[in-house]
This record gives sequence, structure tokens and C-alpha cells, in this order.
Amino acid sequence: MTYSGVVKVGGPADVHELTDLMISKVAVGPMDNNAYLLRCRATGEQLLIDAAAEPDTLLRLIGDDSIASVVTTHRHGDHWQALADVVAATGARTYAGRHDAEGIPVPTDVPVEDGDTIRVGRVELTARHLAGHTPGSIVLVYDDPHGHPHVFTGDCLFPGGVGNTHDDPKAFTDLLSGVEEKLFGQLPDETWVYPGHGKDTTLGDERPKLPEWRERGW
Repeated sequence: MTYSGVVKVGGPADVHELTDLMISKVAVGPMDNNAYLLRCRATGEQLLIDAAAEPDTLLRLIGDDSIASVVTTHRHGDHWQALADVVAATGARTYAGRHDAEGIPVPTDVPVEDGDTIRVGRVELTARHLAGHTPGSIVLVYDDPHGHPHVFTGDCLFPGGVGNTHDDPKAFTDLLSGVEEKLFGQLPDETWVYPGHGKDTTLGDERPKLPEWRERGW
């Protein structure tokens, strides 16, 4: 089946099958968050991005093979409500941006800096730090050697704009500038974007809108 990235709370996961990596996207309530299970096809090792809510749903998705690690993209509570239960059930290592770790009640085993590598089996993800939505938000970039890159953006980038900066002009400027520099400035239009809520997009679909976003200020 063709991957669409369209999921709904209570519905099945949508699976994006790449050559070296399988990406399963699921929506959980009550705030319609996306969680992503990454599985290395060579080793079977798994990593979860954002144990947002509904631990039973996430543990069913994870299955009997468990997970080696779980990455929290940022400190906002809707992205870690299930984290304690998932870690207790799996013993997974926890990762989060260094500047957000103190705001996450589950201890962070590995504080992440800009440019750090996080591995899932033989697959490497590169973390990029983007301030503005929170002080320590991170996005994860998978530069697929067999195709275009894939980026998991948390709440930093969505179809139609960057994440909420709560009417703070400096935070908005920091976030948009970081997104322009570290994502749009370094990755091609074909890059697939997996956000923390809602539908997927590509950098090519969003790139023409960057001047409009800067002009409107949100």
C-alpha cells in the first residue's frame, strides 16, 4: 500500500517502507499527536519518536521486539504523557534536547546537542537543535542513502508554517531562521517532513511560503 501519512486517533498506523528503515506513524489522543516507530530493517532494532500519549497503543505498535530507545522532541507535556509507562515496559534509553531535558519529568539518559548522531540499528539520524517553540527542541534527519532525506520535526515545522511561538517576536525569528538555515538551507525539496501533529509535507511544498511566513510573523 502507498504511504499517505494520514492517520487518526483510534485508527491504524500508516507504514512508510524505505530500503533500510520502516517508519510507522500513529496518532494518539487527546491532542492528536503523532508518534513514529522507526525499525532498522537489517537488525530489527526499533526507536520511538515521542511517547506522546496512550501507552497501550504505543506498546501494541512496538510489539514483542520492544524498543532500544525513545526520543522526545521537546518538553511540552503532550509529547511525553506516555513516556514513563513506555520506558517502564521496555527499558528504553531516553533522548531529548539538552536544553529541554529539565522540563521532561522522565530522566533523560542522553542529552542531545545540535549535530549529534542517534542510531537505530545500522541507521543514523542526525539531531538538529531548533530554539523558538521551546528552548531545546530537536528535529531528527535521516539522510536516506537510497533516496531523499526524511525529517521528523516535532512541533518546529508543519504544513503551512513553523510551530507556535506564543506571539514572541524573538522566538518566532529564532525558530524561522533556524528552520531556514538547518532544514531548508541544507536539504532538498524532496525531503519528507513528519510533524508532531497532523499531515506530512515536503520541504519543496513549503519552501515558496517562507517569505509569507516571515511577513505574517507566525
